[in-house]
Amino acid sequence: MAGFLKYIFRYRKEVVDRIMFYVSLICALTVIVHVGYITNPALAEHTDRAIHSMFYGLFVCELFRTLSSIFALNKIDVTHYSGLIVIFYFLLIGVVRLLDVHMLAFLTKEEWVYLGIALIFLSELSKRSLFFDNFYFNPTILFVISFIGLILIGTLLLMLPRTTLVAPLSFLDALFMATSAVCITGLAVTDISTNFTLFGQSVIMVLIQLGGLGIMTFTGFFGYFFSGGFSFKNQLMFGEILGEKKLNSVISTLLKIIFMTLLFEFIGGVFIYFTLDARTFETVGERIFFAAFHTISAFCNSGFSILQDGIRNDAYRYNYNFQLVLTFIFIWGGLGFGTILNIYTYFRTKTIAFVRQYILKKRHTYKAQAFRYNSKFILSCNIVVIVLATVSYFIMEQSYTLIPDRHSFGEWVTTFFMANSSRSAGFNSIDLNFLSTPTLIMVTTLMWMGASPGSTGGGVKVTTVAIALMNIVALARGKESIEFYKRRIAPESVHKAFAIIVLSILTIGLSFVLLNFSDPHQPMKKLLFETVSAYSTCGLSLGITPSLSPMGKMVIITTMFVGRVGMLTLLVAFIKNTKNKSYLYPTEKVLF
Repeated sequence: MAGFLKYIFRYRKEVVDRIMFYVSLICALTVIVHVGYITNPALAEHTDRAIHSMFYGLFVCELFRTLSSIFALNKIDVTHYSGLIVIFYFLLIGVVRLLDVHMLAFLTKEEWVYLGIALIFLSELSKRSLFFDNFYFNPTILFVISFIGLILIGTLLLMLPRTTLVAPLSFLDALFMATSAVCITGLAVTDISTNFTLFGQSVIMVLIQLGGLGIMTFTGFFGYFFSGGFSFKNQLMFGEILGEKKLNSVISTLLKIIFMTLLFEFIGGVFIYFTLDARTFETVGERIFFAAFHTISAFCNSGFSILQDGIRNDAYRYNYNFQLVLTFIFIWGGLGFGTILNIYTYFRTKTIAFVRQYILKKRHTYKAQAFRYNSKFILSCNIVVIVLATVSYFIMEQSYTLIPDRHSFGEWVTTFFMANSSRSAGFNSIDLNFLSTPTLIMVTTLMWMGASPGSTGGGVKVTTVAIALMNIVALARGKESIEFYKRRIAPESVHKAFAIIVLSILTIGLSFVLLNFSDPHQPMKKLLFETVSAYSTCGLSLGITPSLSPMGKMVIITTMFVGRVGMLTLLVAFIKNTKNKSYLYPTEKVLF
C-alpha cells in the first residue's frame, strides 16, 4: 500500500488532481442549483442533505490526498500548504457543527459549508488554469476569452429563478447585467435593489470583483497559491497580461495586486460601515453586506448600488460622510495598481531612510528615482482634472442640482462626489436629467476621458488625453517632441494616444448611429450620453437603459465589452503582426 501511494503521488499525481477537480465541480454545481434554482422546500431539504454529505466527503478526499502526498514525498513543501489550510477550514466547520460550540455559533450557518465547497473547487480550477501554457494562445486573446467566459457564466447564474424576486431574467437581460458587472460599467436594465435576491446581488458583487481585476489575475493568484509555483511559460503569459516587463517580478506583482485590492476594499468597507445608520438595517449582517458591496463597487469603479435610486436615495442623499468615503475609494481605485504600488514604495523608502538617518544615526543611502516618472505623470494629470472638474461643476450647478444641499459643506461634497464619479465610477447622488447643458457636456467629456492606465476605471484614460493636448501645444510652439518633468515623451506613446482617441471616437460614433436606428424614439442627447457611458464603462445614464429595444441592448452590450477590453487590444489580438523588414523607405512629409 505504501509503495502504491508513493508511485501515485510521485508519478501519477495528475490523475488524483483530475478526480478531485471533477468531484468538486459536481459539488459546486449542486450548490448553485440548490441556492439559485430549487424553490420546492421538500426538494431543497434533499439537496441540502446531499451538500452536507459532499462537504464531509470532500474533506475526507482532501485529507487523504494531502497526507498521502506528504507521506509519499517524505516532506512538506509549498504545494501542501493550501491543502493543509483547506483541511483546517473543513475541520473547524465540522467540529463547530458537531459539538455546537456556542462562541463559534455563527460558523454553523449554511454559507460556511458553501464557502468550503467553493474553496475546494476554486483551488482545483486554479490549478488547471495554469495549464493554458499547453496551448499556443496569444496572451491578449486569452485575456479577451477570459472576459467572454466570465460574462457567459455570469449570464447563466443571473438566469437562475432564485436570482430575482419575481420572474427570472430573460437571456438578453441577464447577458446585459452580467456584461455590465464584468465590464464594471454599472448600467442596468433592472433595479438590483428591489428585483434581486441576496443571492442575485452576491453574484453581481462577485462578477464586479472578478471583472475589475480580471479573471486571469485571480486564477493566476490562486493557481500559484494552490499549485506552489509558475512555469516559465506561465510567467511569460501573466507578465504580458499584467504588463510586467521583468519576469522575476511577475509573481510578486500578482500577489501585490491581489493583496492591495483586498486591503483597500477592507479598509473602505470599514469606513463605510461606520458612516451608516444602524437603524436602517435589520441585522448586522445586512449592514456588513451593504458595506462590502459598495466598497467593492467603488474600488472597481463599477457604479452598482443596492440602494433604490442609487446614492440619491432619500436616506443617503445627504449622508455626506458616506459620499466622501465612496469618493476617496473610487479615486484611489482609479489611480492604477502601478501608481499605488509606487506610492507605497516611495513612502516606505523615505520612512526607512528617515529612521536610518535621524533615529539610528546611520549613514544615508541614496536611491535614485524612488518615484517613477509614470507615477508623477499620472498623479499630475489626476490632480489637474480633479481640481478643474470640481471647480467647474461647483460654478455651473449653483442654480441647478446644488440647490437642495442645505449648506456650503454639502454643496462641496456633492460637487466633489459628482465631478469625480463622472470620470468612471458611475455613482450619482443627483438626478442627471436636471443638470445644466454645460455641465452635461462636461460630464460626457469626463466619462470619455476616464481614469488612469492600469486601473479598474475605464475611458480612453486621462494620460492619453494629456499627451494629445501636450502634443498640440508642442506643435504650436514649434517643438519636435513633448517635454514633461525634464523628460521627452516617446514617439510611440504619442502614436498610441492618438490611435486610442481615434478608435474611441469611431467606436462611439458607430454605436451611436446603430442606437439611432434601433431606438429612434429616444432623444439623441440621451442616446449619445448612453453610448459614451457604455464605452467608457462609467455607468451613468439619463434613464433610458431599461426602455432600450433588444437591438439597442445588444449594441450597448457590445460597446461595454469593447470599452472594457479596449478596441486597440482587440485589433492587436486578432490582426496578425507584420514581420520586421530589413529595410526602411525614404521619409516624406505629408501636407495637412
